[in-house]
Amino acid sequence: MTAPQLPHDATVGVIAATAGIGIGHLVAALTNPSASPVLSIGSAVIDATPTPVKEWAVATFGTSDKIILIGSVALGTLVLAGLGGVIAARRFSIGALVLIALVALAGAAALTRPAATVADLLPALATGVMALAALWWLVRERDPANAESGGGPTRRRVLTGGGAVLVAAVLAGAAGEAIIRGSRRLGDIVLPRPSDPPPPLADGLDIEGISPFRTPTEDFYRVDVNLSVPVVDVDDWALTIDGDVARPYTITWDELLEMDMIERDITMTCVSNEVGGGYVGATRWLGVPLTDLLERAGIGSRADQILSTAVDGFTISTPLAIATDGRDAMVAIAMDGEPLPREHGFPARLITPGLYGYVGATKWLERLTLTTYASDRAYWTERGWDIDGPIKVSTRIDTPRGLAELDPGDLVIAGVAWAQHRGVEGVQVRIDGGEWTDAELGPDAGVDYWRQWYLPWKAGSGRHTVQARCVTDDGEVQTAERAGPFPNGSSGIHDIVVRVA
Repeated sequence: MTAPQLPHDATVGVIAATAGIGIGHLVAALTNPSASPVLSIGSAVIDATPTPVKEWAVATFGTSDKIILIGSVALGTLVLAGLGGVIAARRFSIGALVLIALVALAGAAALTRPAATVADLLPALATGVMALAALWWLVRERDPANAESGGGPTRRRVLTGGGAVLVAAVLAGAAGEAIIRGSRRLGDIVLPRPSDPPPPLADGLDIEGISPFRTPTEDFYRVDVNLSVPVVDVDDWALTIDGDVARPYTITWDELLEMDMIERDITMTCVSNEVGGGYVGATRWLGVPLTDLLERAGIGSRADQILSTAVDGFTISTPLAIATDGRDAMVAIAMDGEPLPREHGFPARLITPGLYGYVGATKWLERLTLTTYASDRAYWTERGWDIDGPIKVSTRIDTPRGLAELDPGDLVIAGVAWAQHRGVEGVQVRIDGGEWTDAELGPDAGVDYWRQWYLPWKAGSGRHTVQARCVTDDGEVQTAERAGPFPNGSSGIHDIVVRVA
């Protein structure tokens, strides 16, 4: 085999693998999107990745981390497939084994998911059949002995046929993606009126660059381990409450909607949020009080945690004592007056004010099990994160942005502060290490909601450091001690540097 043939032979392997992936994604769209070969391998990679690496990825790539992971898995697959194509040009059976190994890896990854069934092997099987068929045909057409009399150069014929296979693969993958996206659209969902509504939410501060008082749903942060959003039909969905309870039961969607609902303004924060980060959002949630659901079951005497399970088998543990201490924990069905988007947990999710999402905000919820930490460990608990997860007091400077070049004169420093389930009494700002100055506060929507703040500033020329900190309703001053997100949330004072020219 000469060196110039290697790129051509590798291309054959890549085309064959791409054809398989396209068909596999289409089959997954019709069965279970999360079983799509690249996604199933990516999910397995997420589960196997050490916590420090996960935190680095979230901090470095933000919400693009999933796209980068999927791209990396796809690239690695195609590189190995290219190697298989090179080998298949000399020994087809051995080259085919490379593709079979990749398909077997995808199938095994699909079966490792907590809620996997035998049917989740179908996308991998379809991938394997298509990839091997394409590899066999392309390698066969490449052989000059198989050329038809007067059929022209073999390589040209292979490239033409390979191009057709590649186009078909892309079309199949695109069709699968279209089916998946179409399935995410919600039908007509009529939300019940809350029996205990909150007062109208006040208008926020009208300051350029400050976070909106209510976060638009399309801008609300999303952090989870799902590469494919679960698609749940409310006609098939039900919520089960079991474990250490006197009367375990299952409630359907229609039965849940018949229960008394509360609506509350609550700020949510992800434990992966760095100081000054964007994994925090505030909106109005509608749902059934968690205590109503638990009291109907009859809470036992042994449980110290609520082990909540999502439709895909993902688990989160919530301290029972905190969830039932009088705060407005709920099984939420709507945010900002609309049904939960599928990306945010439709049809129902857990909301626990004052707790980071990893212990209090299970999305795509289908089971609440009262149990003990000694008996059951949830996904993040197994990975070393703390079990309590109270949200730490924090303040973020939204404007001006760090490293901004500003004109001298009258400016405004502004941002948001949160002390969930404790309340924000005040925000203080310090410039260039001077005295802490009280900022003006925006409207107050309760202890579970963030507050906007601002401070007028007459800026002189030079380089300036700006810091901000929060004071809670009970008098605690936000700590300056620096800590990263692992194992119980970041802490420290947000500071920025700006230059006034």
